[in-house]
Amino acid sequence: MSENRKLAAILAADVVGYSRLASADEGRTLARLRTLCSDLIDPIIAVHNSGQALNSSRSR
Repeated sequence: MSENRKLAAILAADVVGYSRLASADEGRTLARLRTLCSDLIDPIIAVHNSGQALNSSRSR
């Protein structure tokens, strides 16, 4: 029986002042976070994981 292993990583990020920002303008805050993820995090994932981000909470 051959065992096939895969490397997995979990990323959790904390946003300073998120509650204040979201209460002031939730839509804009979420849009900004999605943009930052696309600009900063997704390129790093692409380099290390053939471009796959699985089970991302921001995709919901």
